[in-house]
Amino acid sequence: MKVLEVINVDFSLRHFLLPLMRGIRARGHEVVGVCAEGPLLAAVRAEGFRIETVPMARSYSPLAQWRAWRALRDLLARERPDLVHGHMPISGFLARLAARAAGVPKVAYTCHGFLFNQPGPAWRRGLAFAMEWLGGRLTDVHMTVSEEEAADARRLHIHARSVGIGNGRDPALYHPDPEARRRIRAELGVPEERVVAIIVSRLVRHKGHPELLAAMRAVDAELWVVGNRLDSDHGEDLEPYFAGCGLGARLRRLGYREDVPALLAAADLFVLPSHFEGLPMSVIEAMLTGLAVVATDTRGPREQVEEGRTGLLVPPRDVPALATALAALAADSVLRARMGEAGRLRALARYDEARVVARTLDLLGL
Repeated sequence: MKVLEVINVDFSLRHFLLPLMRGIRARGHEVVGVCAEGPLLAAVRAEGFRIETVPMARSYSPLAQWRAWRALRDLLARERPDLVHGHMPISGFLARLAARAAGVPKVAYTCHGFLFNQPGPAWRRGLAFAMEWLGGRLTDVHMTVSEEEAADARRLHIHARSVGIGNGRDPALYHPDPEARRRIRAELGVPEERVVAIIVSRLVRHKGHPELLAAMRAVDAELWVVGNRLDSDHGEDLEPYFAGCGLGARLRRLGYREDVPALLAAADLFVLPSHFEGLPMSVIEAMLTGLAVVATDTRGPREQVEEGRTGLLVPPRDVPALATALAALAADSVLRARMGEAGRLRALARYDEARVVARTLDLLGL
């Protein structure tokens, strides 16, 4: 079979779809990745995958989306795939529309977080729901990364057979690594006894960086911020928050890194104070690495983190609660170790990449 995996930007394809594309190829099928052009596609192409680029735009601009849909329709007419699998709300919707217009025999969709579940104006949430409801009518195989949103899809009649498939990471890459811990701390000049909290995330407002920076003022630890802002990201500039946070040398901004497994192994606890999520990969990576997790009590993280056992959950945007949770873990190495080990075992049982990919391929009929 020929399968087209369609997503919005290079970051998403590189970090979310590449394991699935490897799995499709390993089962003997032809797979083509489709997204907007970007520098992170070089690593994917280096593995021998063919990538076709279209002008995807992460916006509600009718003109931009019409151009993207037309490019997708023309691509599908040329490629004549047996299966189109779309991802993300807008690119996934366009992929399904184009697939039906081009007469593709089978159409699948994986939701990585419903936009209508996110904070925002009523018109945008209503438009997002209408898009998901209409898209569901065009979809043969409907999946979400979170169980809670699969239940939403069934309850709201988006798709009667929506399945929560989870997310996964490779335990061979993400695991406790004492040597990496020593090496990274030596490179950064961080003493072994210093407690390090780490966040791995794009630098966008809804990931909760401003709340985290404020909370860290009351925590006896330093903070490593890993990640950058994509060119396609929208919303408030976070630089004023970093400039005025008052953490001084306790803040290390490490930017986009390819050695995230080593950085996680060198840290002591993980934090992701997002306002909303799908099922964050970074939490899975941290759990596999044996880190206790502080996250917000939202869809996705509350499926991953067992409150009081593998980590702590706090309300979104609640700086005092976030500070209290971080301070409790920073002050108690025994508690961190116990939660980290429980989280690692939970992640191995639920979020092993090979099992998640295999289940997805089975649902796709590959």
